[in-house]
Amino acid sequence: MTGIITPLPDLGWMLRPLIEIPGVRHSVVVSEDGLRLGHASAENLSGPVSDLSVAEAESLSAACAAMTMTGRSTTALLFGSGADVRQLMLESDHGFVLFTHAGVGAHLGVATDLQADVGLVAQQMQLLVVKIGSHLSSQPRDPAAAAS
Repeated sequence: MTGIITPLPDLGWMLRPLIEIPGVRHSVVVSEDGLRLGHASAENLSGPVSDLSVAEAESLSAACAAMTMTGRSTTALLFGSGADVRQLMLESDHGFVLFTHAGVGAHLGVATDLQADVGLVAQQMQLLVVKIGSHLSSQPRDPAAAAS
C-alpha cells in the first residue's frame, strides 16, 4: 500500500486570543484521535513547562484525546449512548486544564495557572469555537471508519 503523507495545517495561530488571557499558559487543538493540530504558549512563562514544544504538545494531544474518550464513556454509562461531552475540567495543585468540543472531530484544550479566571477562560473557549470552529474541525482520516 502506498500513499502520500500530507502534513496537517498548523492551527496554533488561531489560539492567540486564548493565550493572551491572564493566567492561561498553553492551548492545543487536537483531533479526535489524538493528533496535534496546533498549539500555542503564552509569552514570558516560567516554571517547568515555560514553552510547549512540539513533542510536549503531541503528548498533551494524546492525553486530551484519552480524556475526552474517558468522558464519553462516563457520560454514556450515566446518561446513555447519545449523551455528548461538552466540557471537561481538571484541577491540579498548579492550575486547571479545560477541554471542549471544537468542531467536527476536534477538541480544544487550555492549561491555566491557579490565578486564572476559569469562567472567563471557558467562555472565551466557547466564543473561539463559535468564531472559528469550522477551521478547528478535523475530518476522520479513514473514510470507511467514519461510515461505520
